[in-house]
Amino acid sequence: MKKDVNMKRKETIINIIFSVLLPILIFYLFEWFMRNPFEKMYPQIQFLNIIFFELLFLLLFAVFGSVKAAIRTQAIMAMFVGLADYFVIQFRSTPIMPWDILSIGTAASVAGNYKYHLNTRAVVVFILLLLVAVLCRFLKLRIKFGTNKKNAIIIRLGCIAASILLLFGYTKYVQREETVRTFKLYDKLFTPTTMSYKDGTVVAFLMEMKFMKVEKPSHYSADNAQKLLADYATDTSDSQESGSGQTASTTYPNIIVVMNEAFSDLSILDSYETNMDEIPFMRHLMSQGDNTISGYMDVSVLGGNTANTEFEFLTGDTMAFLPQGSIPYQQFVKNDMSSLASDLKSLGYSTIAMHPYRAAGWDRDKVYARFGFDRFLSQDDFTDPLLIRKYISDQADVEKIIELYEQKDTNIPFFMFNVTMQNHSSYTESFDNFTPEVSVTGSDSPALNNYLSLLKKSDESLEELITYFDAQEEPTVIVFFGDHQPTDSVVAPIYKLNGRSVYSLSEEELRERYKVPYIIHANFDIEEQHGLNLSANYLAGKVLDAAGIPKNAYRNYLADLQNSFPSISAMQVTAADGTTGTASQKRELLTDYQTLQYYHLFQ
Repeated sequence: MKKDVNMKRKETIINIIFSVLLPILIFYLFEWFMRNPFEKMYPQIQFLNIIFFELLFLLLFAVFGSVKAAIRTQAIMAMFVGLADYFVIQFRSTPIMPWDILSIGTAASVAGNYKYHLNTRAVVVFILLLLVAVLCRFLKLRIKFGTNKKNAIIIRLGCIAASILLLFGYTKYVQREETVRTFKLYDKLFTPTTMSYKDGTVVAFLMEMKFMKVEKPSHYSADNAQKLLADYATDTSDSQESGSGQTASTTYPNIIVVMNEAFSDLSILDSYETNMDEIPFMRHLMSQGDNTISGYMDVSVLGGNTANTEFEFLTGDTMAFLPQGSIPYQQFVKNDMSSLASDLKSLGYSTIAMHPYRAAGWDRDKVYARFGFDRFLSQDDFTDPLLIRKYISDQADVEKIIELYEQKDTNIPFFMFNVTMQNHSSYTESFDNFTPEVSVTGSDSPALNNYLSLLKKSDESLEELITYFDAQEEPTVIVFFGDHQPTDSVVAPIYKLNGRSVYSLSEEELRERYKVPYIIHANFDIEEQHGLNLSANYLAGKVLDAAGIPKNAYRNYLADLQNSFPSISAMQVTAADGTTGTASQKRELLTDYQTLQYYHLFQ
């Protein structure tokens, strides 16, 4: 009898020891999917992450009443969440963030277009987590909540509630500024990959949750915003703000905007040699194009979240004042609001949005109507288009633009906002309908060669588009820019050729990953400007100036602000004297902008 009691006590102690140790092991394995947690993560930060895994174990133990079930569930959760984060980082170079739950539909729509593969370390981690889930079967410790069924349920629910409260308290603790200082947490929110690398996936994720709600500017009031706008209003902008509309002037040109998926100029990152120039026409326009304004544009996203660049362009708002990783299309644009489309519509333009893929992606089918577009064309509006890989090609896209232009009423100016799809990742697969033409000397990376070859196709289509409209009598402005650079997996070979790594970039070098080229080209005389760098929130205002179209009060304010801050993005703010910082660091100088944006977006 005594022997049995000792054995049972020994078994209980062993179970308790493993209940403490296995969540720690699961934490380290979970981090090892993507990184070595001992390399950049301070010991105290590792400890902070471990606390979460221990608290999660307590919650699961309360739910199941069994150590075995709790550890097994935690291991399986780590397997699948770790895998998901691993693939998300591969595809867009940033980890899973709180707002991604709202983007599941969009993610699912393109998930089948990627080639999934695991490196050796990820495979080993997966197997080890699987072994933990299997081998924990020897753990026998269970908790009994009482012999009375009703009381047992109450006690169990109480334990579950207590565990949830502990996790809630832990989350609030992690989000405190004092905790950031005490544990030396990395808190530069707009570098999420580095943040996860240094703070751990869980702690970084919980820190980001603090910013899910948009901060109302201090001393904000709608009256104050209206007074600010009144200072920049003109007679024409007044009519645009009120939506009263007016007859379109015959001198207003057509405006065609092409936001080209993942189009960028990788030569700004580092040197590389190719067998042919991948974007010769774009480079010509940027350096010496007639009737052309060009330069590099700072955007707020990298490798994905295309909708945020179009949001900044169409609205003049900036992601710098919105939560990191948030998607305004899905979270904040819930009612009609002014945009470039509604402004031009008030001047008599017909307004068309086009995206040759699924209409519901990023909720575009809802948002474009709220922005004032008359029509939205998706892949369903194309008949037997030329495909490159699995996507409608830029050539087919250009043909559709020309078709719509030729069908329009010649007395009504035409505004089109077109988001292409041809160059969407992934870039690793092979297809019968796409043969890469461009190759990089010294690199055998299929992803890099495929990407550059896709850019070549886009460049050719851009030349076709501009050549066609240069021959037309109707005055027309063509705007072309990329939404973001490709993922780290594409550019890593370029850095490798130069003895560098995507994981060793300085903050200044990292900023270069958020630049894309742009051009504004007219088939009539405009003042040429080359090397004019700006951010996405300013570009539409520059387009209106080039087209000779009056701006509303908000755009007038932005034009004035641009003199002091030529670039404002989530990544950085650049002042006129060339100094840089973050929006938080420049908060006092940007108070009016933040006030007007809050009014524009939420009032």
